[in-house]
Amino acid sequence: MSIKQWHQIQNIPSQNYICSYCNNPLASDKGWIALDQQSQVAGYICVCHRCLQPTYIDIYGRQHPGVTFGNPVQHIPDESVKELYDEARQATGIGSYTAAVLCCRKLLMHIAVSKGAKSGESFISYVEYLANNHFVPPDAKEWVDHIRKKGNEANHEITIMGIEDAKELLSFSEMLLKVIYEFPALIKNKAKTEK
Repeated sequence: MSIKQWHQIQNIPSQNYICSYCNNPLASDKGWIALDQQSQVAGYICVCHRCLQPTYIDIYGRQHPGVTFGNPVQHIPDESVKELYDEARQATGIGSYTAAVLCCRKLLMHIAVSKGAKSGESFISYVEYLANNHFVPPDAKEWVDHIRKKGNEANHEITIMGIEDAKELLSFSEMLLKVIYEFPALIKNKAKTEK
């Protein structure tokens, strides 16, 4: 459901940010001012002029919801793979970096099953399936193993993952999804249009 109009919107000092809903950079000067108990400015609720969604920006410039990391990947036929990748991206936007790392780990399992691996196998068997069936470029096998190790650390140890951990695993996951799904679909579509 699209919001058509915000009531009692007012002019506010322009806030530069990237909208976490539509991922567009903007400078919004429409929204509401949040005051603390001493009537001092505590932040702003800004309205994106492109998608009309609200974003809270505090006086330190922290944005809620935050910006998701990574880029959308097209042509993923398996809905669970797409949903897990999007969930990992959204987790970074709200600062849930351990959750993002765990999603990236689980994503490897879903990719392997979507490409023919048996469901219910051990995690390491999925990693080996992706490598042995050439879904992972030869020099990138260490990256898959890195996701496995980081995911295991987040899953089995008393460890909190940070933003760099999440960004690193999401970057590789995005590349892997593009290599496995997006690029092959693009070339197939191109071949069809050239016939």
